Amino acid sequence: MSDELDEGSTQDKNDNKGAAVKFPPPAIFASCILLGAGLQYLRPLGLGIPESIEIFGYLLVLFGITIAILVATSFRRAGTAIEPWKPTTSIVTTGFYAWSRNPIYAGFCLINIGIGIASNSLWVFVSFIPAAFFLYHVAIAKEEAYLAKKFGEEYLAYKNKVRRWV
Repeated sequence: MSDELDEGSTQDKNDNKGAAVKFPPPAIFASCILLGAGLQYLRPLGLGIPESIEIFGYLLVLFGITIAILVATSFRRAGTAIEPWKPTTSIVTTGFYAWSRNPIYAGFCLINIGIGIASNSLWVFVSFIPAAFFLYHVAIAKEEAYLAKKFGEEYLAYKNKVRRWV
């Protein structure tokens, strides 16, 4: 479901770049996970958890993937692009978006944390922190500015009502 604006709204008719995000957000998380794995190889640091707890890491990965799939389905149903470098035609405000402005990014964080727990690696576990920091500067700030400009009050009201992460 989505809230769509009329043709006579504040939508920019020349919108062909979307939020102009140049680097795919999943690649930010993948890069940080790989960096954490490299650090784990060079300087192993475990989380100090029993092997029996590592299953919760796999469950977090599964939950994060499920969120990503459900969010992608919401975008498809709304007829708008999920890729932040393509134009947005409507604001999705239902489902996970009723609780978080960035549920897919929160899902990526869960995947990152889950991999850290499943591999019992402190480096991989904490690598979601720089990933979230870079994500904000590379994607979220641009996306929010783009949506505020394109959808005006409708987006600002949503932004004031729903938290960024959870």
